[in-house]
Amino acid sequence: MPVLACILLLLPLTQIYPFFVMQALCFGLVASAFSLLIGYAGLLSFGHAMFFGTAGYITAHALKVWGVSPEIGIVLGVVSSMLVGVVAGFISIRRQGIYFAMITLALSQMMYFVYMKAPFTHGEDGIQGIPLGHLFGIFDLSDTNTLYYVIVAGFLIGIMFVYRIMNSPFGEVLLSIRENEQRAISLGYKADHYKFLAFVLSAALAGFAGSLKVFVGQNASLTDVHWAMSGEIVLITLIGGLGTLMGPVAGAFVIIAMQQYLAGFGQWVTVMQGAVFILCVLVFRRGLVGEIASLVQRVRPFKAITAAEKLQVE
Repeated sequence: MPVLACILLLLPLTQIYPFFVMQALCFGLVASAFSLLIGYAGLLSFGHAMFFGTAGYITAHALKVWGVSPEIGIVLGVVSSMLVGVVAGFISIRRQGIYFAMITLALSQMMYFVYMKAPFTHGEDGIQGIPLGHLFGIFDLSDTNTLYYVIVAGFLIGIMFVYRIMNSPFGEVLLSIRENEQRAISLGYKADHYKFLAFVLSAALAGFAGSLKVFVGQNASLTDVHWAMSGEIVLITLIGGLGTLMGPVAGAFVIIAMQQYLAGFGQWVTVMQGAVFILCVLVFRRGLVGEIASLVQRVRPFKAITAAEKLQVE
């Protein structure tokens, strides 16, 4: 984590396009929210786009029409996605497997059609030309470098939130429920309550990422709530590594880099992404970060034994 933070803080000194990095960080954050849900609670959601897009629309509308400050816009976006998560979780959390996935997909598509017809979203045109303003009345977000560091700070806060959940008693209970739900229930844990809370927390984090993305692109559109966005979130997570902290971030940089730097190939970019996904499924079953972590774990014991043998020989 400290290494990643240092790299992100020094990136403006390089020739890397800051918009690309900020976009990748936002997608990495929403993929981390999805990874937290499926990797720890074992819940496969095909509806994270509704949380991502809901927060984006609410934040964009609040900034442009209500004239609120950026921090208030972000809070409103996160709260709105959390409320949607509460309703969606209440409907779907008692289902498992493909039934849970299909319910979340259906709810997401229902939200898509709501936003397509709602007057404040402006339909297919979306909300454009969103004023960035001053964060806390101090930081001018119209400045690219200032905006970049604000997005990096928001990303690091989100990742630390995920890390804290993964390394908490709550995270351990989620893992036990994922591995053997009936045994966890027999030990006195209310599995549905834990899964519901994990679902709502994941929705809030996805909404946080959606609110941050509004400042990067200065727009909110139907693309963010379409089912294809949910599929892209799943793709990013699986390529990077399911259930890992940095896996979704690595997957986001891979996918966004392909979209950014291979845009000249048009629709062939989708084919290339599919090829990368197939390669990961066949060769890197744990994802890029997952395979690297597995390799490190296999190498460390070998090095330890070798060092011990050397001491014995000496």
